[in-house]
Amino acid sequence: MRILMGAQNCGFGPVSELVAVSRRLPGHGRTFVGDGVGAVFARRNPDAFDGVYDTTGMPPQARAELTDTLLRGSDHVVSVMDADLVVRAVVARRPVAMVDSLFSFWQLARPLERIRELCATMPRSNHAAADRHLADLSPHERIVAAHLLADHSVVQNFPGVMERAVELAGPGVGSRVRLTGGIVDVEGLRAVVRTAGPAPEHDLLINVGGFKNFLLDFDVNNDYLLLLHRWIPDLLRDWPRFRRVLVCGGPFGEGRERTFSAAGRQAHCRLLRQRELLRVAARTPHHLMAPGLTALHEAIALGRLPLAVHEQHYAHVFTMRALDGTLFGRGGCRFTDVVPGHPLPEDDLAGTSALVALAGRVREDEGLYARYRRTFNERIEHHVSLTPAQQRQGVEELGKLLDGEPVHSVMTDVLGAARGA
Repeated sequence: MRILMGAQNCGFGPVSELVAVSRRLPGHGRTFVGDGVGAVFARRNPDAFDGVYDTTGMPPQARAELTDTLLRGSDHVVSVMDADLVVRAVVARRPVAMVDSLFSFWQLARPLERIRELCATMPRSNHAAADRHLADLSPHERIVAAHLLADHSVVQNFPGVMERAVELAGPGVGSRVRLTGGIVDVEGLRAVVRTAGPAPEHDLLINVGGFKNFLLDFDVNNDYLLLLHRWIPDLLRDWPRFRRVLVCGGPFGEGRERTFSAAGRQAHCRLLRQRELLRVAARTPHHLMAPGLTALHEAIALGRLPLAVHEQHYAHVFTMRALDGTLFGRGGCRFTDVVPGHPLPEDDLAGTSALVALAGRVREDEGLYARYRRTFNERIEHHVSLTPAQQRQGVEELGKLLDGEPVHSVMTDVLGAARGA
């Protein structure tokens, strides 16, 4: 079967989930199409696909024509939170599975019944007509619409997911919502667990994720990164036990590698391939991470309890609120540690913009930065003081809360149904 694959171009979470799905489908022809950080991740993990089409920098019309050509040559489509790819697949009359790790996150400004009506009446003659028909929907509403339009809806378990699934259920819809556990690279995780043993190369791993999304960028709206750059040398000064630090993520790829030195200690910043990052995470004693769900699921699978660093965007705020009752959630860093009561709009774009501004304030204001540094150290101090039993408890409670059917089993059923049809 020829499968066309794409992922929402927001950080590394969606595309890393796509890679995890793709690696469990080696008997099929797997083609990736996408741009930005998604394409960067796909290119750095070429073993997960049989073909990679990077549309970064292409004119919109050329990008659309390439995607539609690839669709015509495919038998099935797998989209990880890329709503437009789902719409294009429906117009091309190709069966499509919508995979989603943030199913309970999407905010709806209009009744679900109105979105359902728009999906039912969407013209299938061409993509331009379908796109115009859905033009009034917000980006979040388009993703929910994509679930309604797709032949299969595959969602990762998280607080609020079951309620959203019930809400979404309707004639011919409820049976297509399939709940999974972590959408992670199972084979890669098993391999690093089997081979773990040699002494660790690093004392601390800091995983900042892909970072780049609809607002954040490496050189624009990058106040969070600039704050991180200011803080890393202070981390080295404050923590003699962290002599060898690895900071990994999208901002440090494509020629952006750098090294910080302070107090005779070093922090190397670079971008690793996915399975190399898993190997490092399995062997490094301490792990800080941006609170993305894919990285969290990987840590759980490795039996590690990481410390969440401050929120980069509004989805991180949502995640930490939802997990506040867990050891991971209670122990994580938040900007409210630094500026208690700071107003945060309950909206993806506006909330993320507010976090960008807040990171800028903290970086530039000496008093706020001193509080940031102090409270960050307090969170790290508490985290490294956890006993092995407490860490196991934290991992176990997350595992129970986020458990679900293995994603490879679900996808095997999905593709089997498509082949049978």
